[in-house]
Amino acid sequence: MRIEIRDPALEARIQKQLDATGSGSVEEVLVRLLETQEQEDRWRLENRDAINMKIRRSLDQLDRREGVGCVSSEAEKQA
Repeated sequence: MRIEIRDPALEARIQKQLDATGSGSVEEVLVRLLETQEQEDRWRLENRDAINMKIRRSLDQLDRREGVGCVSSEAEKQA
């Protein structure tokens, strides 16, 4: 497979990764980036239920006006 990079900004980002990681080739940079992305995707999939539960709990707290930055009813009375 042959890949052509036409975007100079993207090419610069790849070159920056090449320099920063000491990789021997662009292929090594791409392998490393893909492995990192795959790990992140696996983690997200494995933890999806726990993440969704925390989001639901937080939204429920906001609905009950228990979240950070919510004004208490006592403060509302004084306003």
